[in-house]
Amino acid sequence: MASNKVLMVAEKPSIALSIANVLSRGQMSTRKASTDVHEFEGTFHGYHVQFKVTSVIGHVFSLDFPETYQNWTVTDPLDLFQAPVRKAEANPKAHIRRHLSQEARGFGNLVLWLDCDREGENICFEVIDCIGHTNETKRKVYRARFSSVTEKDILKAMDNLVEPNKDEALAVDARQEIDLKVGVAFTRFQTSFFQGKYGNLDARVISYGPCQTPTLGFCVQRYLQINTFKPEKFWSVRPYILQSGYELQLDWERNKLFDVDVAVMFQKLVMDDGIAEVTEISEKQESKGRPTGLNTVNLLKVASSALGFGPQMAMQVAERLYTQGFISYPRTESTSYPSSFDFKGTLGAQVNNPIWGSYVQSLLSDGYQKPRSGTDAGDHPPVTPLRSATEDMLGNDAWRLYEYVCKHFIGTVSPDCKYVRTKLEFSIGGEIFHCVGQRVLVKGFTSIMPWLAVNEKNLPQFTKGEKIEVARVDLHEGMTSPPEYLSESELISLMEKNGIGTDASISVHINNICERNYVQVQAGRKLVPTALGITLIRGYQCIDPDLCLPDIRSFIEQQITLVAKGQADHFRVVQHVLQQFRQKYSYFVKQIENMDALFEAQFSPLADSGRVLSKCGKCLRYMKHISTQPSRLYCNTCEEVYYLPQKGTIKLYKELTCPLDNFELLICSMPGPDGKSFSLCPYCYNSPPFEGIDTLFGAAKSGSSGKLGKGAGMPCFLCPHPTCRHSLITQGVCACPECTGTLVLDPVSAPKWRLCCNMCNFLVLLPQGAHQISTTPDRCPECDSTIIEVDFNKKTTPLEDGATLYSGCILCDELLHSLVEMKYGKSFFRGSRGRGRGSRRGRGRGRGTGKMVDPKMSFRDF
Repeated sequence: MASNKVLMVAEKPSIALSIANVLSRGQMSTRKASTDVHEFEGTFHGYHVQFKVTSVIGHVFSLDFPETYQNWTVTDPLDLFQAPVRKAEANPKAHIRRHLSQEARGFGNLVLWLDCDREGENICFEVIDCIGHTNETKRKVYRARFSSVTEKDILKAMDNLVEPNKDEALAVDARQEIDLKVGVAFTRFQTSFFQGKYGNLDARVISYGPCQTPTLGFCVQRYLQINTFKPEKFWSVRPYILQSGYELQLDWERNKLFDVDVAVMFQKLVMDDGIAEVTEISEKQESKGRPTGLNTVNLLKVASSALGFGPQMAMQVAERLYTQGFISYPRTESTSYPSSFDFKGTLGAQVNNPIWGSYVQSLLSDGYQKPRSGTDAGDHPPVTPLRSATEDMLGNDAWRLYEYVCKHFIGTVSPDCKYVRTKLEFSIGGEIFHCVGQRVLVKGFTSIMPWLAVNEKNLPQFTKGEKIEVARVDLHEGMTSPPEYLSESELISLMEKNGIGTDASISVHINNICERNYVQVQAGRKLVPTALGITLIRGYQCIDPDLCLPDIRSFIEQQITLVAKGQADHFRVVQHVLQQFRQKYSYFVKQIENMDALFEAQFSPLADSGRVLSKCGKCLRYMKHISTQPSRLYCNTCEEVYYLPQKGTIKLYKELTCPLDNFELLICSMPGPDGKSFSLCPYCYNSPPFEGIDTLFGAAKSGSSGKLGKGAGMPCFLCPHPTCRHSLITQGVCACPECTGTLVLDPVSAPKWRLCCNMCNFLVLLPQGAHQISTTPDRCPECDSTIIEVDFNKKTTPLEDGATLYSGCILCDELLHSLVEMKYGKSFFRGSRGRGRGSRRGRGRGRGTGKMVDPKMSFRDF
């Protein structure tokens, strides 16, 4: 062995804890780091070693374009198909890369406990990259393959370590690069083109995705079937007979007719005869087969149709149950159990369950069935319960999903349901009618899965040749009906059938089309496309139907699978697919007028949208505020668009103007009692006039398809203008104790005056009920904070002799300090403080000049 130290890395902290608990038998020490680190001693390949177990938190890196390709206005989307890509930390604040590098020092052997799918394989090589760990350095890299975090599976994985699979990791790299370049190129072009023309799209980003768009296409296809459906009247002859006190309706072999005159003729024939003769009696024993093992797709379908969970929520709940050790790995395509699967042990874990324990005990006593053969995809066994639980242990949502997983597994090893099907045929006036009855002999698996039970219908006794008088003959009139909107369950089936997405990504694609406002989930979890979703798909169909058909994605998935199997070169596959999409993109751009004609018919031009709000500083004409996403102002005269903060209420600020560009100022107010307010100039917000402003308000960037700067900008509380009475220089009071920001006076917070941090959600409540509170040009000689002036209410003034005016520093002045209160508020970039471009000069009164004061120490008495 190269070293007597072994580092183990799992995909989530909870899995790392489970692994460490099993391997150390609970005898370990734990310390805090970016993710917890568990240390203990043990044996590895016959040697006494020191183990260290830690984790990542999903993917360490995300794929993106370099900074030079991030500007939408400068970069031609066509260039993105050949642009370089780079991997950057997916969650920089977690410092996972640094954490892994530090923990790997001095450790010679690496064991990777990432999830056993392609994504997990890709993360394996991300971890290896972080710590510079290769087999060429005589440091062995091992891969643990497991399907659950039970003691048995963990120990089995440790005894059967393998090497990580580079081909599967490259397949994920290929998919990421294709999806990034194709999706961002189309998305940037569509978004810029249509949002610059129409005002009521109600979407921040008009996105395209090789998986997302065909998924939307299925929903729109069903919508068009419904919309073009023409209902027709039909008629059916329904005779009724009485036998042994039962009234039976007989079903017509012809089913229904669409000509009323012909239907009336048949009704008259039957009525004239009036006698039903039994011509055939058949009995047949039939069987309803128990289910195969539960894979991810079927789990998502049941969660949506029966439990009311969306696919995204269902996967989150399933993953939580997995990390807690209640079920096996929930991402699997297999419905077939391996021959070595321990059915007896899995059933035994459920014997004491208060709900189905007695049924399980009877299976173990009487003998359980071998599950039906299903599909073995070579990944993981079907989703299976691992240990017993109760609703109190799991909570409502997790319990309902866990309950289904348990009952499904128990059903797979239960007997088939057996029943007798009886069919009676009658002749009346030369027409054939029938009725069917069903009688259950053995309930089998439907005892534990009653929602799949056979509907029993008992028929009275008849003999062949028996004649019965017809009681009445009805002519039923009906109307053909269109299909219903696609349900999530049906959409998942279509995606699986057409190779759209994988068991791991299907839920993400469905969630995306909902979040993009392309479809809305309505009662019964039906997916109803919006005007935007319908117009997009119709536009693609006009220009290039391939863009929204499933065939193209199926082709991509086939190519990626070849990479995963080592049968195709990663680089060549990526270049081949991108070349095809590059040609399609060029044609799409040339033909965009065809899609634009559909948008023009459906949506309002910017000039006709919104309400008049404020004056433009260039033409002095009024601009309109378009409140639908993305929130923006539009000047019809200048034909200019100015994006605004994407949350909060926008109002005119007392018709005050910006001294730099003469635009009227606005106030953005966040919702709730603790929501802050701030002023902004529409022009400065979109085009910061000062160099070195690198931190834009609301500039959290959510992937490359989001436009950096749309809805992010420079409000007045970030502006370093030296004399404007709304800027950071004049309204800033002191440094924020929680971050690198500055506490700024909220301009419209009266009578509940307060200071708000211009970077985070920190609030300081000032003396309440004061007539006026304002900043002054003076600075505190002790801490260099801005002196504020308070005009107290005459009835509540704390000053002697009824005085109301008072000036002082909120940090150093005893009176003011005793009257302020520290509090957290709400901000739309909470947890994402908008790190952006340039320096933060001019921010932080009491920090830029004079004494250097620790802002946290300034608030030592709070």
